[in-house]
Amino acid sequence: MPNAAVNGLNLYYERAGDGPRLLFISGTGGDLRTQPNVFASPLAKAFDLVAYDQRGLGRTDKPDVPYSMAQYADDAAALMDHLGWEHALVGGVSFGGMVAQELVLRHPLKVKRLVLACTSPGGEGGASFAFHEIEHLKGEARARHLIPISDTRRDAAWAAANPDDYAAFVAMAASAPFADEPGHAAGAHRQLEARAGHDTWDRLAAITCPTLIAAGRYDGIALPLTQEKMLSRIPNAQLMWFDGGHMFMIQDRAAYPAIIAFLTA
Repeated sequence: MPNAAVNGLNLYYERAGDGPRLLFISGTGGDLRTQPNVFASPLAKAFDLVAYDQRGLGRTDKPDVPYSMAQYADDAAALMDHLGWEHALVGGVSFGGMVAQELVLRHPLKVKRLVLACTSPGGEGGASFAFHEIEHLKGEARARHLIPISDTRRDAAWAAANPDDYAAFVAMAASAPFADEPGHAAGAHRQLEARAGHDTWDRLAAITCPTLIAAGRYDGIALPLTQEKMLSRIPNAQLMWFDGGHMFMIQDRAAYPAIIAFLTA
């Protein structure tokens, strides 16, 4: 299993595919053991794709000390150095989009083109849903709370009209096969702490590389208004809407082709 010794961590990563170099940065709680993951997506067929478990998650070290968004960004930059990548395409999803913002701001020469998917800048630009405020919710209770937020079409009326689909969504969202692992709870908590302090709003104008803001029309986690605000702030940005919520990349078949077309332009 490939590990990179970066910033005092053993950081787990995987690599597959051929083509332009793409660093993929995953969202809150991201763990490459959870299947299907990004390597089952069209990205793995279009790029030399690298994805990794961020500090506190998956098979990467989970020190029980405060984490910062700057550290997450520097971990990504250090992984690129480990790979011998002077620069690459970068895609960040949800929390990964927050990390990607910090990465391009702290290490601008490392990012050729940038995709910010279902994410937020924080500050006056708007924050994503406050996951740290529902950290006490577990299993099905957490799933039931988040389903109508993740996709605002899946409200109580939808759940009542589609009981089988709703039950399947609850079961899928409640699954936590690695929750009992040593360090899992502490690492997840430290990620949420860092996430709560995310704020790039006043610095977004410094992002100069071509940037795609990709968003779901029904996302209640990374709000549509926030996407418009980011668009107004990043000089070389474009915004594309997709038919879905926070998981629009697997809900709308047009999403991956559009992202690939942008990254390979």
